[in-house]
Amino acid sequence: MQPWQYETATDLEQSVAERLKSFPREPDMTVYGLRIAAASLIRLWLKAYHRLEILGRENLPTDGSFVVVANHASHLDTLSILSAMPLRRIHRVFPAAASDYFFSSVPRVLFSAILVNALPFDRQVDKKHSLEVCRRLLNNRGNVLIIFPEGTRSSTGEIGSFKLGIGLLVAGTELPVVPCRLDGAYEAWPKGALIPRPKRVHLTIGKPCSFAAEEPGSAGAAAVAQKLKAMVESLSLDKQRTSEP
Repeated sequence: MQPWQYETATDLEQSVAERLKSFPREPDMTVYGLRIAAASLIRLWLKAYHRLEILGRENLPTDGSFVVVANHASHLDTLSILSAMPLRRIHRVFPAAASDYFFSSVPRVLFSAILVNALPFDRQVDKKHSLEVCRRLLNNRGNVLIIFPEGTRSSTGEIGSFKLGIGLLVAGTELPVVPCRLDGAYEAWPKGALIPRPKRVHLTIGKPCSFAAEEPGSAGAAAVAQKLKAMVESLSLDKQRTSEP
């Protein structure tokens, strides 16, 4: 991993909201400090309140850029995956977040950009541009992109179909993709609930894979999406428990 360096921001004349909505964002030591403090507190909360258990942390690549793919049923999903990352790397981990939801108001912008370091993803109008932003991000060695290929939180807790975007991003490339599965997050904080419940959450991290053999394009993207969905489903906590000696 390349050593981290701090460079002065070039967008200091913009308002705070404008700076945080833009991407890539310019360095800001205040933001970095707040993010580290928030990440530390969130990790303590997840461990104490949700008894977060992370399995397979050793499967996360220690060098280079990679993509994390997971099922999505709760706002706890992103926070749990971020908690699996080394704290020193937190400024280079970017969860893809729907711009029409997470960047629609000042409070959401502050949370998404400062605390979560989210990448605004346009899932409605300009998906091609959003995918190109993701490609540029991953071309910068050492960055991590978190994607939930279902596109939105599940309303039932069941894993839905994976959309083609993830396949269009990684098909025909050597880019490592790390499948992950979250169990219990839906029960802890389902879609529509205002307050999270003190339910146990498990994050299982699978081994990285790549899809260099898949042809770029719609057919290859569909194949990648199906394979990744199967990989995430195979990380079921119940299956792991039955396989234990």
